[in-house]
Amino acid sequence: MSDEHYMSLALTLAEQMQGQTNPNPVVGAVVVRAGSIVGLGAHLQAGGPHAEVHALTMAGKQAEGATIYVTLEPCNHYGRTPPCTDLIIKSGIKRAVIATIDPHSKVSGSGITKLRNHGIDVTVGVMEKEAQDANKIFFHYIGQQRPYVTAKMAQSIDGKVATKTGASQWITSKQARDDGHLLRRDHDAILVGIGTVLKDDPTLTNRSSLGGKHPTRIILDRELRIPLNAKVVADRKADTWIFTTEYADQDKWASLSNDEHIKVIDTKAGTIDEVLETLASAEITSLLVEGGPTIMGQFLQGGHVQELIVYTAPKIIGGQAAYTSVAGEGIDLLDNVQTFNHIHTESIGTDTKMIYRQEGI
Repeated sequence: MSDEHYMSLALTLAEQMQGQTNPNPVVGAVVVRAGSIVGLGAHLQAGGPHAEVHALTMAGKQAEGATIYVTLEPCNHYGRTPPCTDLIIKSGIKRAVIATIDPHSKVSGSGITKLRNHGIDVTVGVMEKEAQDANKIFFHYIGQQRPYVTAKMAQSIDGKVATKTGASQWITSKQARDDGHLLRRDHDAILVGIGTVLKDDPTLTNRSSLGGKHPTRIILDRELRIPLNAKVVADRKADTWIFTTEYADQDKWASLSNDEHIKVIDTKAGTIDEVLETLASAEITSLLVEGGPTIMGQFLQGGHVQELIVYTAPKIIGGQAAYTSVAGEGIDLLDNVQTFNHIHTESIGTDTKMIYRQEGI
């Protein structure tokens, strides 16, 4: 079997852990000796054993003289766990095949150097693009010190998200909505504006049949208009962070602060940049934006969106008064329009799902 065959298996193991390991990357590892797989593993959660540990533990003494395939450069420092390079060296591995270098400053090539200095034959770059794509969130977070932002839209063919009366439930099919819950599972946090909370009273939880964690709920609310009986406040199914300003209702602020599941955060200027900086400092590496047209306009026109997922229903709503996907002032010149690359299209129920990514990602 080729290096690509075993690395593909390691990538499959890694990708199954999407949404579980943040702020750590997803990593898969496979140990092969004499053409047989003798160990495999994936990193399951931050603070737990890394993929290499699981794979080498399974391989046991059969790791001696074997080849290990890893989707990301093994760590070479003490963090939540000891360095994986030390374990690889101790196990007697003869060759290491690594998909891509870890961009973290504490690793960034040092793990590869250490393995080579101990006589291990190291090959780097096998299925590199696929490995970087699997960890696009981690790479962006480390490189930009900002969460990876995914904006999700559910619209009609003509780009409407509600009728002129504001009716919006439901434009897309149940299958499309179920798929959207997988996005909630795979992101650290989900964000809407106060307008969505007042209009729909959403729970913003992951209700996928596949289970998984709930994202932290982020609400943008300049004046702290959020009702104390709103589901995101009262249900305690997940933590809720409310970003507000000096114009906030102080009595309500005091009431909300008594709930351990609620965090009220003062933003001095009330900007998206402030919100993203605060989330990054709390090791929130990915953010799903499900807000209405106003929030979408702020994120998109500010250049804050890395990935755009659009569910389009085979319906025409029409009318200038109907709500479009993105509000705000809009872009004045086509030369200034942000461009996204089309990544993927698929049919879900009666709808079409399209994925776009910011150029350069």
